[in-house]
Amino acid sequence: MATGQTKKTKPRKKSVLKNIRMARRRAAFNRANLTRVRSAIRKMRAAIASGDRAAAQGLLSGTYSELDRAIRKGALRQNTANRYKSRIALSIGAMKTK
Repeated sequence: MATGQTKKTKPRKKSVLKNIRMARRRAAFNRANLTRVRSAIRKMRAAIASGDRAAAQGLLSGTYSELDRAIRKGALRQNTANRYKSRIALSIGAMKTK
């Protein structure tokens, strides 16, 4: 651009502004849900890594509950959450055989 010229901008419509607000709100909800899920999975993996089967069993229902909640809220797809559940179950099953 040559100096002295102003950049032309289109005025934003009300619907565009509303879509921006809704997208930010959805992103905040999704971020909160995913943070909660990741924290639960992190605690579960720590219990599995330490070899504490009782602690892992205690965290199991809470972790599954957080995953199911994330599915209901739309933060995670069902296949992704089911894959996480499957891997957790396999890890706990491997602990029992040792």
